[in-house]
Amino acid sequence: MKRIMLGAVLAMAALAAQTTQAKDQTELRFGVDPTYAPFESKSPSGQLVGFEIDLGDEICKRVKMHCVWVETGFDGIIPALQGRKFDAILSAMSITPKREEQVAFSQPLFNTPSRLIAKDGSGLLPTVQSLRGKAVGVAQGSTQEAYAKANWATAGINVVSYANQEQVYPDLRSGRIDATFTDALAGINGFLKTPQGSGYGFAGQAVSDPQTLGKGAGIGFRKDNPALREKVDQAIDSMLKDGTYKRIEKKYFDIDIHGS
Repeated sequence: MKRIMLGAVLAMAALAAQTTQAKDQTELRFGVDPTYAPFESKSPSGQLVGFEIDLGDEICKRVKMHCVWVETGFDGIIPALQGRKFDAILSAMSITPKREEQVAFSQPLFNTPSRLIAKDGSGLLPTVQSLRGKAVGVAQGSTQEAYAKANWATAGINVVSYANQEQVYPDLRSGRIDATFTDALAGINGFLKTPQGSGYGFAGQAVSDPQTLGKGAGIGFRKDNPALREKVDQAIDSMLKDGTYKRIEKKYFDIDIHGS
């Protein structure tokens, strides 16, 4: 009985400490990999810009905290969160069952498809039969990498991982790889709409797989900080209700990516 009571007291004390910590916190540190336009990237002057940067800044205003952006490579962003280098991940992170084992997610911020990009007229499709003997570039740590390794690499297709999506495109243009598998909107804005993307386009239809590609992207938190996650979710709710989310969305996209 004493052990049960002691456990209850300790649990209540931990919850109180978390609530106090979230209440007293003056900075909200977001981990971000700014290599994924239009969600997050750097302007020529070096300033962080993008859809999620705008969302994060607005969230910070609503929770009355000062936004701090901590640049981190995406493949190491979850360990950095667990190591307390920042408070949350806001970097186009898809919500997948594997990530949910390590991270507590906010409600989904958006849901965009994954597409294969290749030379116009290549005839390639995002299937094992079409890609056999080909090389496909993916960003390290991305859900597209997880899908490609689970479904294509096991069938003998050469899946080539890069530190980030920006590093994929030069090898695609030079012919070192035959295609890249990435988020569709990131592919449009980061490559297809640029001069470097001339002569390239989507190959085949969008690919869907909730197990590896996820069910939308959200903000990732440590599981020991539920109070902060709840505050941020409340801020997101208010942005959706008062039209602020839509206003930011229209700045970057011609379609509804939230689905609400």
